[in-house]
Amino acid sequence: MRTPWGPVGKGRVVVVTGATGGIGRAAARAFAARGDRVALLARGREGLAAAADDVQRGGGEALVVTVDMADAQAVEDAAQKVADAFGRIDVWVNNAFTGVFGPFTEITPDEFRRVTEVTYLGYVFGTRAALRHMLPRDRGTIVQVGSALAYRGVPLQAAYCGAKHAIQGFNESLRCELLHSGSRVRTTMVQLPGVNTPQFDWVLNRMPGRPRPVAPVYQPEVAARAIVHAAGHARRREYWVGASTAATLAVNAVLPGFLDRYLARTGYESQQDQRADGAVNGGPGNLWSPADGPHGHDYGAHGRFDDESVARDPQVWASRNRGRVGAGLLAAGVGAAVTAGLRRRTHA
Repeated sequence: MRTPWGPVGKGRVVVVTGATGGIGRAAARAFAARGDRVALLARGREGLAAAADDVQRGGGEALVVTVDMADAQAVEDAAQKVADAFGRIDVWVNNAFTGVFGPFTEITPDEFRRVTEVTYLGYVFGTRAALRHMLPRDRGTIVQVGSALAYRGVPLQAAYCGAKHAIQGFNESLRCELLHSGSRVRTTMVQLPGVNTPQFDWVLNRMPGRPRPVAPVYQPEVAARAIVHAAGHARRREYWVGASTAATLAVNAVLPGFLDRYLARTGYESQQDQRADGAVNGGPGNLWSPADGPHGHDYGAHGRFDDESVARDPQVWASRNRGRVGAGLLAAGVGAAVTAGLRRRTHA
């Protein structure tokens, strides 16, 4: 017996880029829990080996592929390895990124270029490789892991914000092309809030303080559940995770100038950990080489903010059920109008 994804019991074939840590690591575990076969793409060998163990313990089948997502041919080769090993590619999750925390004037041209190549062009190359295998079958889903910063830039992350904005525009263009051609290949984007990942311990930092996510902070499993849902429901163009994401995007749509001034006042302090003893500064982070480095350290999915992170998010449900939410708001509005009318009649 076969399903749309292949033989029963085999699950989907899912590719996760940036699978060694943080959101990618949590997503790989979440797909494995469904019985999917998960191809793990990243540079860090120690992190990849640990992620493969997670997938296998979680009930999935793992394939490790070492690749730099900024290398277009290497990404094509990686996709072919997945197809050769598992027979096809059903879901491709673009998640790999790198960044620099600091004022734009303190980021070198080479550093800015590298962030753009990994974080933006890595998505472009990953999408192209996925389409090469999906379009002939007229089936498949590409999930772009985005951010509220795809719509709203913040200070001290100019390179990362620029890349996320670029991904947003690229994905919208591609989505229109797929719809125009009548393709059954889908693409969707998941916009995320601040997440408790290890990136804040390995990212290149030019700030006086230690980097941190802007509160409220969510656990990576919240993001992973949204990614898994999006992979199975890709007709929706995008999903918002976190009430902070919804609030930021809503305010930015109507009051962008207000947010400029607000972030100018708060954006520096909110992205530096006031509790940390000393800052982690100056080193190359994971910009040019894997974060696990020559010493073989596995960072895992969680960062150092477990004590303040939220493990559940009602906004994920709201994003999945916009029709119900809209109907509920409409019903509430009608009810309020009727109640107000009755009160006016009573007092007349």
